[in-house]
Amino acid sequence: MPAVIVLGAQWGDEGKGKATDQLGQNTDYVVKFNGGNNAGHTVVIDGEKYALHLLPAGILSEGVTPIIGNGVVVDIEVMFQEIDEMASRGVDCSRLKVSSNAHIIPSYNRLMDQANERARGKNQIGTTGRGIGPTYADKMNRIGIRIQDLFDPEGLAEKVEAALAPKNEIFAAVGMETLNPEVVTEELLAYADRIRPMMCDVSLEVNEALDRGDTVLFEGGQATMLDIDHGTYPFVTSSNPTAGGALTGAGVGPTRIDRVIGVAKAYTTRVGEGPFPTELDDEVGEALRIKGGEFGVTTGRARRTGWFDAVVVRYATRINGLTDICLTKLDVLSGYPLIPVCVAYEIDGVRAEEMPLDQAGFAKAVPVYEELPGWDEDISGCRTFEELPANAQAYIARLEELSKCRIQSIGVGPGREATIVRYPLI
Repeated sequence: MPAVIVLGAQWGDEGKGKATDQLGQNTDYVVKFNGGNNAGHTVVIDGEKYALHLLPAGILSEGVTPIIGNGVVVDIEVMFQEIDEMASRGVDCSRLKVSSNAHIIPSYNRLMDQANERARGKNQIGTTGRGIGPTYADKMNRIGIRIQDLFDPEGLAEKVEAALAPKNEIFAAVGMETLNPEVVTEELLAYADRIRPMMCDVSLEVNEALDRGDTVLFEGGQATMLDIDHGTYPFVTSSNPTAGGALTGAGVGPTRIDRVIGVAKAYTTRVGEGPFPTELDDEVGEALRIKGGEFGVTTGRARRTGWFDAVVVRYATRINGLTDICLTKLDVLSGYPLIPVCVAYEIDGVRAEEMPLDQAGFAKAVPVYEELPGWDEDISGCRTFEELPANAQAYIARLEELSKCRIQSIGVGPGREATIVRYPLI
């Protein structure tokens, strides 16, 4: 299977890093196609934990070429900090390649994130404050700074000055410090020599790899329900973490894709604001949060927790054309006598089997639960489907039926090896 997309099927934090790392061991390229350092992927190898933010998960697999695509927004300072941290732990980062068309997160956009949230008051989005949204906004407004601009000092200075002038007015209006465009330009130019060897035409490189028969894995940050077009707008990210985003974020055509894999937890979590029908805002949710270690890799924020929402995952299957689901953290559900699963919603007294058309309807959605029998056994040592308790097998089978997609693999622990692979893909 030479071209495989891996993306989140819920609201993020599903374990995409582990899934990508597992699949990436058998691939030639791993291409990150969207987002920035607002997302975090955790990979555990031989008991050692690696937290990835900007770097693709393929950086941890020897022989794999990791690529940051044009759809990613890059905080260069953060990227090199992450590279230096990985290198200090013996990870070879010399293979990393970065699209010349990727947009840069300048320091003024981190301040814009703060200014925007301050202006929203009680209507805050819950942004991570890393300048992601303002940088994508600059991209759409055609005033963005790209990697290739670092090699044109005069042009870069003009672009920074033009982009920063209206932002400085906003900073001054809300009582924040203004920035000197010359200082910002010099900050960016300081990285030019170091990033030059990494720069490449990602679309050309990836398409030539596919022509050779190489295997390419496209890695998405964030998740389907945070997609700017198809997520729970306005409580979404600023990019397209869906399958279509992989095509535009890496420069490949739809006919080149063989499989689309959605990663979903055996329950559901969400970070930040926005509707969450199955949320457990009680001691049950808190216990699930503690047991599952549900705290953000990037921000450390506690994640909201809830039961598995089959309506959401069925929607993700449709939006992305999922061929497979990687289910993670099944082990966290051990010990529950009954496990509720949301099979539909009730909105103003009417049952809805699919995602509501409007945000107002989704905000009022009350989950309709079906309770499935749980299991007490520790499943962390299981490596085949048949080794799972009968009730765990039945839980998987029911999730497949409700999600309308086969569950290709099952995570039973945090380690790279703690995965049951039912259907080999690569």
